[in-house]
Amino acid sequence: MKKILCIVLCLFVWTYHFAQEKLDINRSKSEIKWSGEYSFYFGGHYGTINFKEGYFTKNNDVITGGTFIIDMNSIICLDIKDEEANIGLVDHLKNQDFFNTSDYPTSILTILKVKYHDNHNIQIFADLTIKGITLPINFQAKVNYEKQQLTARFKIDRQRWGIDYNSTLRDGAIADGIGFEVSLCL
Repeated sequence: MKKILCIVLCLFVWTYHFAQEKLDINRSKSEIKWSGEYSFYFGGHYGTINFKEGYFTKNNDVITGGTFIIDMNSIICLDIKDEEANIGLVDHLKNQDFFNTSDYPTSILTILKVKYHDNHNIQIFADLTIKGITLPINFQAKVNYEKQQLTARFKIDRQRWGIDYNSTLRDGAIADGIGFEVSLCL
């Protein structure tokens, strides 16, 4: 009986292992757009951040998970045209007031569960790690099989990850939400 149970267990593990497929993203086609706004007047800043690496996990032709590593030192601002002011903002975003990229050069999004509404619309449940703090998030996404692309838009509350400006007055002028538009391509 133990031998049969062992064989069945081995077959199950083998089947599960080989049914799971790892799909690496194409970093040159994938992108993250970020945006931050002011609290009490219109305006803010926006830019991009690059993926360092990432992959989806696929089981039985559906996405079931994945891990994506974000290079926080690649953050750029696209809305400030003055070079000195642009560099000033990007350096500030990289320092301890915001992302502290010298201590935390990467952030990680790990997809834990995917709920399919239909073939093209899904809800993703994930852990997001920024500045060494891991918290759960969930958001809606769209899958385009023809383009081999997943897109999503969502916001996080930066305060939950310790992304805060050291000045109380200035911090109150910056909205707590950071917006992300993500496009993941194979």
